[in-house]
Amino acid sequence: MDQQAVTRTYAVTGMTCQHCVRAVTDELAALPGVRDVRVDLTAGTATVTSDAPLPDEAVRAAVDEAGYELGPGGA
Repeated sequence: MDQQAVTRTYAVTGMTCQHCVRAVTDELAALPGVRDVRVDLTAGTATVTSDAPLPDEAVRAAVDEAGYELGPGGA
């Protein structure tokens, strides 16, 4: 039986273009257990669906690796 997915939205600051969206998407998608990543450039958010809750430090590190920062309300 398929386990219930967890979805959480994070604020991401510094994104200005589609390259930014791709960079954040790629880094978050590489985290273990991530099923889907949706980045909204206009809203400055990244919505991540995963098999289990992701450690805040892992999300912060992935966004940092992409060259951006979690904003207020982020992990």
